[in-house]
Amino acid sequence: MFAAERRQLILEMVRANGAVSLRELARVVQTSEVTVRRDVRALEAEGLLDRRHGGAVLPGGFTRESGFPQKSHLATAEKTAIADVAASLVEEGEAIVVGAGTTTQELARRLARVPGLTVVTNSLLVAQALAHANRVEVVMTGGTLRGSNYALVGSGAEQSLQGLRVSRAFLSGSGLTAERGLSTSNMLSASVDRALVQAAAEVVVLADHTKLGADTMFQTVPTDVITRLVTDEPPAHDERAASELQALADQGVQIAVAGTGAGPGATGGEQHHPPGVRPRRDMPLPVQRGRMAAGQFRGPGGGMAAETLERTARVADMRRR
Repeated sequence: MFAAERRQLILEMVRANGAVSLRELARVVQTSEVTVRRDVRALEAEGLLDRRHGGAVLPGGFTRESGFPQKSHLATAEKTAIADVAASLVEEGEAIVVGAGTTTQELARRLARVPGLTVVTNSLLVAQALAHANRVEVVMTGGTLRGSNYALVGSGAEQSLQGLRVSRAFLSGSGLTAERGLSTSNMLSASVDRALVQAAAEVVVLADHTKLGADTMFQTVPTDVITRLVTDEPPAHDERAASELQALADQGVQIAVAGTGAGPGATGGEQHHPPGVRPRRDMPLPVQRGRMAAGQFRGPGGGMAAETLERTARVADMRRR
C-alpha cells in the first residue's frame, strides 16, 4: 500500500470512529506502528487530525463520541485484559454499580460467575451479559434509551438511583486526565455517570491507554474521587501516557496495569510499574500488572433477576452491616 493510500485509510478510520489507537491503525493498514506514527504526524501537519497519547482523534481538541459498532472493534485485547483485572476486585455477595460502555460490558461477562452479586446498571449491554446468571441479581435503572450506546439516561435514570448505596462503581468514559479526571462526550451520559458515582463508596475507572490524556466535553468523575484506575500498559514509546499515569498516581489514584500479552489463565497481581511511573511510599496501593487467575472465578451461571432499586439499597445496607 502506498503512503497516500495508507493515510487516506487512516483518515477515514479516524473520521468514522472519532478516536483510533496506533495499534489498531497499524493492524488495519498492515504496517508497523512506527510507519503509522509517521503518517499520523503528516496528517496532523495538514490539520486533518490531532495526535493523542498512542492514537489519533478528530481535530479540534475534543473527541466526539463513537457509536457502539465502532467502539466494539477498538482495543479489544486491551479491554479484555482490563476486564479480567477489574473482575478480580469483585467479591462474592457484593452490591455494585456498573456504567455503560464496551469495556464495562466485557467486565459484566466475567461477573456472571460471581455468586451472590447484585449489579445495578443503566446499560442494556451489561444487563444482557448477565441475563443467564441465575446467582447474580440485576437491577436496571429507569430512564430513556440512548440508542448509540444502549444506555438508559435522563431524569428517570438519575432519580431511580437516589438513596442507593453500594460498595463500588465501575465506570468507563471517553477520556481521562489527571487534571479533570474522567470525561465523556455526551451530557446525558455524564449526568447519569455522576449519579452512579454518588451511590458508591469507591469508584473504579476502566480506561485503556488510548484514553489517557484525552479530554472530552463533560466531566463525570473528578480525579480526587477516583479510587482506582485499571488500564493496560502503554507502548514503550508513549511517554505522554506514562506521564499521565504518573500524574494520576501522584494524586493518589491506585493504578492496576493489565498485561495484554498473558495467555488465558495467567496469574495476575505481580507488582510492576509501567515506564515513567515510579513507586511512591505514600501510594495506597502499588501499580499492579497482570490478569486475574482463572481460579478466581466462582460459581456457575444461569438467569437474570430484576428487582427494584429500593430493595437493592436495603440488601446493600444489610451486607455492609
